[in-house]
Amino acid sequence: MKTPQPESDAKAFRYRTVDIDGLSIFVREAGDPSAPTLLLLHGFPSSSFMYRELMDALKDEFHVVAPDYPGFGHSSAPRRGEWPYTFEAITDVVDALTTRLGLERYALYVQDYGAPVGFRLAARHPERITGIVTQNGNAYEQGLTPLWAPIRALWANRNDAAAEAAVRGIFTREFRKMEHSTGIRDSSRVNPDAALLDQLLLERPGVADVQLDLFYDYRTNVAAYPVWQAYLRQHQPPLLAAWGKNDAGFAPEGALAFKQDVPGAEVHLLDSGHFALEDHGDVIASHVRGFLRRLS
Repeated sequence: MKTPQPESDAKAFRYRTVDIDGLSIFVREAGDPSAPTLLLLHGFPSSSFMYRELMDALKDEFHVVAPDYPGFGHSSAPRRGEWPYTFEAITDVVDALTTRLGLERYALYVQDYGAPVGFRLAARHPERITGIVTQNGNAYEQGLTPLWAPIRALWANRNDAAAEAAVRGIFTREFRKMEHSTGIRDSSRVNPDAALLDQLLLERPGVADVQLDLFYDYRTNVAAYPVWQAYLRQHQPPLLAAWGKNDAGFAPEGALAFKQDVPGAEVHLLDSGHFALEDHGDVIASHVRGFLRRLS
């Protein structure tokens, strides 16, 4: 007979890797697996590390699971040409991972790149999704700011050397500082370790090349917006948008647009930037806790 774990152990953080088609996929997990599950999908150029404090805040009541995509965080990072770096392929990996972990029903938390992965999952398996939290996770054209101009130029011509050089500028330390500080009113509240870790992972050999491929593939996400919007209209999943309204890349109009398709969506525009968890973590955790409680 298995000896029950003490409650403190059952809800503690757990770290492991899972083999998905030959890839080692890192999973950060906490909370009681029998509790309602929240699947947290990270953005660029981050990893599950971005959710460390939110998961800690929620693990007393919910089962929280956050993977690292291939090429990110602690997961396998095949070189360009060794694995197809597309959002469809990443979704395939996360989809297989949820099956391997036995996640039959779960709420989604999506940020940045997490949105195209999460909305693909939701469109594939609407019966599995209990609700969606989007934190600067876009699904509407009106959410894309002028910052996307050089990326759109790359979409128009993948062989344009000037466009590629401009996009590679997004991989620099200077851009990382801008990305983590824009829209933040009190920089003393932002732990610099997050931006440093993101940049160091991005500077690993070959990683910038595969990230460039993903930026080019992002055009498929914009093309899929009508599909995701149709999913929202048809299935009306409970939806919470907790959005850093000063985000340089994803405008607050992207958060408000969810109400076009899910009229009952709850939208909070926070006085923060792209990484709103870094300075508004407590506020977001409170919104998410209330939202998840209403799902049960």
